[in-house]
Amino acid sequence: MRRFLRVFALFSCLAALCAAGLLLPALLGPGGPPVPATAESAALPSPPPSVSPSQSVSSPESAETAGYRAVWISYLEWQHTDFSGSEQFTADIAAMLDNCAGIGANVVIAHVRPFGDALYSSELFPFSHLCTGTQGQDPGFDPLAILLEQAHARGLEVEAWINPYRLQAGGTPAALADTGLAALHPGWVREAAGGLWLDPALPEVQDHIAAGVEELCRRYEIDGIHFDDYFYPTTDPAFDGDAYAAYRSGGGTLTQAEWRRENVSALVAKCYAAAHGAGVRFGIAPQGSLENNYDGQYSDVARWLAEPGYADYLMPQLYWGLEYETGGSTALALDRMLARWQTLPRCGEVQLYVGLGAYRIGEGDGSDNGSEWQSGGALAGQARWLAEQGIAGTALYRYDSLFENAAWPELAAQECAALRAASGA
Repeated sequence: MRRFLRVFALFSCLAALCAAGLLLPALLGPGGPPVPATAESAALPSPPPSVSPSQSVSSPESAETAGYRAVWISYLEWQHTDFSGSEQFTADIAAMLDNCAGIGANVVIAHVRPFGDALYSSELFPFSHLCTGTQGQDPGFDPLAILLEQAHARGLEVEAWINPYRLQAGGTPAALADTGLAALHPGWVREAAGGLWLDPALPEVQDHIAAGVEELCRRYEIDGIHFDDYFYPTTDPAFDGDAYAAYRSGGGTLTQAEWRRENVSALVAKCYAAAHGAGVRFGIAPQGSLENNYDGQYSDVARWLAEPGYADYLMPQLYWGLEYETGGSTALALDRMLARWQTLPRCGEVQLYVGLGAYRIGEGDGSDNGSEWQSGGALAGQARWLAEQGIAGTALYRYDSLFENAAWPELAAQECAALRAASGA
């Protein structure tokens, strides 16, 4: 089926490009296996010809044909999911998927690699501590395989959500496996904000992450690969100061900030190529603030929107309401934030979706106007308004805020009912 979709999509894309007088060469798969770290690793990584961001393949079919409606299931949800056995996990995940389908969602974005680990059987990453309490310990079944089986049986698509660089943060996981990257490749790891992170500057790190994407797409019938907004963990020049100094000594002329953005874009291009090599879509949910992305995360989202070869969709996290106002300013209101994203040049191959903050239910978004998130219909109203603006996809962050909301259970139930009614589920 994937091969058919890829061929069908390729001929459709070629026909459209020829009609427009354009023809773009296809991206190939990811680079080869990781190699040991060397002094040359600090040089500015440019994608090899096989993954040049100026090239592109046709985008695989996606839920956008029916309107992309997703729910994020994060590692925080996995913390209270029963992994004690395959039957227990199946029962838990079946109930979760029923809830998602019940509000009209057609995609679940499921965390499968939150800390350089895996909620699936992998040759590249150890099993997640979320499965057994101990990173690297096999739970005796494959959580992702069960999730896919149960989701597809309900007509739900599954995007595998990856945090590419994070290995440990805030003391989680408490202990890392001897088979994890921090132990096997300590030269790839940097410390920041009390945690451990893979160094975005190293080509071998980029290749290993892309190989992980290829492994997921090859071994599982996933419908997408998804990154969120976790790229560079710090703006501290010391984080990768040695690597940047080596780059400059080798003749590099970019500023450290420019160099960091190139590092991230190189990874994104490689992972896009790896996903598309298997006919799987690749999307990213960056922060809502363009400035934070560019200057804080070193994510060149404008480039990823404007040029082919980086993503099938960007889905900025616009977690403020339509009525947001504080101190007389509406700069963070949903309509104002969306307008900024819509002014960016966008390649025809890239969709612009929007992430909405279900975690704001009852709690609010800091606005001086407090009624929107107490209405019981904030998310449905925002989704409806976005559709009127031509936005074909939304995602809700996150599952627990909708279905396990201990602080605002009645309000969350009202929000779910409004979403169900709006979708016709």
